[in-house]
Order: sequence, then C-alpha cells, then structure tokens
Amino acid sequence: EVQLQAYGGGLVQAGGSLRLTCTASSVTFDGYAVAWIRQAPGKVHEVVSSISVSGGNTFYADSVKGRFTISSDNAKNTVYLQMNTLKPEDTAVYYCAAYQFFGDPKDPKLLPTFSYEHDSWGQGTLVTVSS
Repeated sequence: EVQLQAYGGGLVQAGGSLRLTCTASSVTFDGYAVAWIRQAPGKVHEVVSSISVSGGNTFYADSVKGRFTISSDNAKNTVYLQMNTLKPEDTAVYYCAAYQFFGDPKDPKLLPTFSYEHDSWGQGTLVTVSS
C-alpha cells in the first residue's frame, strides 16, 4: 500500500491562493496516477484534479478549470496542486490519493476520474476559504 502525506491547507480569503503538496514515502509515483480529491461538508467526494505522473496526462473538474493546476516533481516524488482564485465553495478537506496503472500510463483513457478508483489515500488537509 502506498503511504501518502498531504499538507498545505489553511485559511485563506476568497481570491487567494494555496498550494497543496502530496508526497509518498513507500513507493515512487512512477506508474501511478495521483489525484486530489475533496469532500465538502455534507457532500460526496469529488476528484478535482489528477495526473499520470509518468504519462503526463491531467484531469480537472469543471469547477476548478482555469484556477487549479496540478503538477509533479519526479525528483522529489511529489505532486502539487496550485489553487488560485479560491472561492468559498472550494472549502473542503482535500485528500491526495493514488492509483496504480496496469496499462499504459500515457493512455489518457486510463486516467481515473472517480474517487473509488483510487486504492491509497493520504490523510486530509483542510482548506477553508472565507468570503
């Protein structure tokens, strides 16, 4: 099982920015997709963004397109989520989660976009956006 650590959440005013960081201590992210999944109070999990670390493909939920950017630093075995122009509705606990590819990581059709597809989850980090 992949051990993930997510951090970087906090309290920010609407319009502000935060950068979330996800690291793995037990495996390298090569051959994995890493997603940022959030859960707002009373709502279901939502995959906001994911990346195939070795394939380079990315996914963004419509709600965050143009505002959030996912990236990876393979040398540091780290995935980031840069969140700009934050809105109160972005308030949630954000988790990073991993999915191990059994096919070609470069195939965009294989990039998972649902939370249940991810086998390993880190602890959440709370993002609170005040209005």
